[in-house]
Amino acid sequence: MTEQVKVAVVYYSATGSVYALARAAAEAAEKEGAEVRLVKARELAPAEAIASNEGWAAHAAETQSVPEATMDDLDWADVVLIGSPTRFGLPAAQVKQFIDQAGPLWSQGKLVDKVASSFTSTGTAHGGQETTITAINNTFYHWGAIIVAPGYADPIQFQAGNPYGASHISHNGATPPGETELAAISFQASRAVKVAARLKRGA
Repeated sequence: MTEQVKVAVVYYSATGSVYALARAAAEAAEKEGAEVRLVKARELAPAEAIASNEGWAAHAAETQSVPEATMDDLDWADVVLIGSPTRFGLPAAQVKQFIDQAGPLWSQGKLVDKVASSFTSTGTAHGGQETTITAINNTFYHWGAIIVAPGYADPIQFQAGNPYGASHISHNGATPPGETELAAISFQASRAVKVAARLKRGA
């Protein structure tokens, strides 16, 4: 009997767009039979900055019960899905700070051969979706992880249009992910779990 695939969905979200994608990814992974941890990167912004933005403050309050991501989540997982909003075409500082803690696991080879994939949301069209995803993927190369991108391996990808990873345009937090974006991240997560399950069977 094949051991259950373990999935860590690690995300940061200010106003909720990336959180919606992360939650859909977690649900899709669970439907594939995986054990899932949905965890958020620790907030670094000062309380006054959060309070100054109504959507940010509301989302922070709504997701207080979501556990903060730790290195144990990375060590535990067979599949690592990382989601981040874009900040000038790069992952948010909160995600980068989380990644930067992974040095001890990396130096021990504990991140090698994990299945990894990434996703994002931007405030505007052409706002850095592909560069944010590929920037996260640069980390996966250093880990020796196995990057599983969605490609065009499902009809939804011809609608969603991003072979690098699921992405969404939030119009600065005003528009939540719609049916197409949620279907795209669900496919991406399911594909990652299926690939990890094949690797486990092969091992």
